[in-house]
Amino acid sequence: MPYENSLEFAQQCDANDSLKSFRDRFYIPQHNGKDCVYLVGNSLGLQPKSTRSFVEQELTDWQNLGVEGHFDQSATRPWFHYHKFLKPYLADLAGAKELEVVSMNSLTTNLHLMMVSFYQPTAKRYKIITEAGAFPSDQYALETQINFHANRGGERLFDPKDALIELQPRTGEETLRTEDILATIEKHQDELALVMMAGVQYYTGQLFDIAAITKKGHDCGALVGFDLAHAFGNVPLQLHEDGVDFAVWCSYKYLNSGPGSVSGVFVHERHSRNPDLPRFAGWWGHDESQRFQMRKGFIPMEGADAWQLSNVNVLPSAAHLASLEIFGEAGIQALRKKSVFLTGYMEFLLNELNADEEKIQIITPQDPNQRGAQLSLCVSHGGKELFNKLSANGVLADWREPNVIRVAAVPMYNSYVDVWNFVNLLGSLL
Repeated sequence: MPYENSLEFAQQCDANDSLKSFRDRFYIPQHNGKDCVYLVGNSLGLQPKSTRSFVEQELTDWQNLGVEGHFDQSATRPWFHYHKFLKPYLADLAGAKELEVVSMNSLTTNLHLMMVSFYQPTAKRYKIITEAGAFPSDQYALETQINFHANRGGERLFDPKDALIELQPRTGEETLRTEDILATIEKHQDELALVMMAGVQYYTGQLFDIAAITKKGHDCGALVGFDLAHAFGNVPLQLHEDGVDFAVWCSYKYLNSGPGSVSGVFVHERHSRNPDLPRFAGWWGHDESQRFQMRKGFIPMEGADAWQLSNVNVLPSAAHLASLEIFGEAGIQALRKKSVFLTGYMEFLLNELNADEEKIQIITPQDPNQRGAQLSLCVSHGGKELFNKLSANGVLADWREPNVIRVAAVPMYNSYVDVWNFVNLLGSLL
């Protein structure tokens, strides 16, 4: 169906939207007594209306059962196995087996735990490939892991300055070409230990070709991992089929599970029974049938569960489960279908603004297969002032230095009228 630049067209799209009822299941911030146009689900997703009841149920069980809430069958969801209630939903979103996923910790903590296992540099193979301008937490994690490994026993294993290879777009381009990523992996294949990239790049919104990158990394003798903070719950994933070694993500963006909420990991099943794989262990990763025997000698659980350190953070996990159940109802494929059309509509309207002269530049790839819900808008002059005016008029977006406004029309709760209202206001402000 061809797009039209009119409020009536947006309203008709909303009327025909098979997912439109899901918007009513979220709280939308208010501005002057009306719903904000909330385009920041790529930063913090909205609160499901069911979240409170999920969290309050665990508070009630804690109140009534105390410590017995871990095992007592009168508990709604006994806490000892709480992480298992999330697994079916996470596996579906990850394109994985349930044994390959688990929710735990926070994102950067999990990234470090994964790198303990999957970044084992030698004097010959020590390099890491990532995208230039990766999210700061990833940059810091990679930098400090490299420094940690560079010197052992008083000897320098390798020069940390040479270890990190940052992929840059071609001159005059904003995003990376897949062929350039693959060529760089091949160029460094004899020294490469790890390819560690985002799934969706936080600044540009580019969705990388996870399957192609993973295959090339493995063909060149390296392990491959991804930070899926901006991809999980945004685009369908096939981590098992693609052969990804590990992945990490957060749950507070597209997964709508609350600020700073629990993270998750994927570990491919081929690694789950590898006794030589190093890891930092904790008692919740120990064989659950023997966990309370309190004996020395770590016996790992099967699959990703073996990387758990501590018992489940139940209250954040309850908020996480509330949102995941909604994802289970909506279905990631249906969400993706709407997302492609909804983001395409935003792109169409923005291009209409630029019909006479380019007022803004969309630096996110035009190809829907190379992006999720996010569009990154580059404003050459007065970008921060424009962003502040949007906020003052009830449009919540994201500012990223030096000159980008990020907007994400999230298919779970954003409407076509949201998109039309945003671009209409943007045009008037420009």
